[in-house]
Amino acid sequence: MPMDSDATYICDNCGEEIVVPIDPSEGSKQKYVEDCPVCCNPNVIQVEVDEDGDVWVWGHAEQDRH
Repeated sequence: MPMDSDATYICDNCGEEIVVPIDPSEGSKQKYVEDCPVCCNPNVIQVEVDEDGDVWVWGHAEQDRH
């Protein structure tokens, strides 16, 4: 079943809805840090893809950047 090529999350810093591309070659569970294109603050983005190809994306503010 084809997977959506984009998904959205809400930036934990500014509340804007952010569109992110989904790369299925990275696996069914992904985690990475990305700066918000609106407020430039870093978010930890998590992506999960279930057996049916449904995509779940959420983000939270990155806390410690030591």
